[in-house]
Amino acid sequence: MIQTVDFFTPIVDDPYRFGQITAANALSDVYAMGGRPLLAMNILACPVKTMDRSVFREVIRGGLSKIEEAGALLVGGHSIEDAELKYGLSVTGLVHPQKVLLNAGARPGDVLLLTKPIGTGILSTAIKGGLAGSDLEERITEVMVTLNKLAAEVMDDVRSRTGMEDAVHACTDITGFGLLGHLHEMLEASDVSARLFSQNVPLLDRTEEFARMGIVPAGAHANRRHFSQWIANRTEASADLEVLLCDPQTSGGLLIAATPSAAAAIARGLAERGYSLPCAVIGEITAGNRGMIRLA
Repeated sequence: MIQTVDFFTPIVDDPYRFGQITAANALSDVYAMGGRPLLAMNILACPVKTMDRSVFREVIRGGLSKIEEAGALLVGGHSIEDAELKYGLSVTGLVHPQKVLLNAGARPGDVLLLTKPIGTGILSTAIKGGLAGSDLEERITEVMVTLNKLAAEVMDDVRSRTGMEDAVHACTDITGFGLLGHLHEMLEASDVSARLFSQNVPLLDRTEEFARMGIVPAGAHANRRHFSQWIANRTEASADLEVLLCDPQTSGGLLIAATPSAAAAIARGLAERGYSLPCAVIGEITAGNRGMIRLA
């Protein structure tokens, strides 16, 4: 059994979309462990004195749409009065004991497969500042509401093939600590290091542009202050890249450590099943120097 909980404040104006994003984010923890969601319970904080009740209904409706898409059941929840709107889910999932994936277990020779582009934190900041239009908001929203369900299903299918049973060694989803932070956690837990192919990391449109303008969320700076100590080859030239790698993500993709053949099979399986988001091998696991990342 997998049990997880996640909730946060709105990052988009549309309450229905906010509900979808939050639910997708909460469900992702189950997918990152190789499981499937079974039950979900709502967590809702309502500013009833300042916000119309229809907003709360739309938030819950959005969350329910993703719970149903995941094949799970909404079995209740709890709401309270609060000064600020908050929403999320407590999720129960199931996974076979022999198929549990953790952020530990990556092995030298593995490659790192990332199933969604990064940049939602920077672009959300630009949107809040009125610097980006509705087209960009809709684009990042589509990324955030995309469940990691298909990626988890394809990964499980690959692991079920003869000779591939032990080909996927670790997995995590990319959220608030950014790509750099969650990669470091995987490396430290696995007692290995990594070479990151910086040019291969998929970025959402205009992410680099806004980062160069200084439109960066506070969380990215906090992540960079903490996690950049584990970059083995920091230079002045790497500063802009570090900001991108430390951008906190909402409902980010899966980061999978697997053999090259398994990673290729997962990427191929996603493409064959019509997965529309960029998916790429962004690095490789190396021995020694626990937790360290070399930018290449």
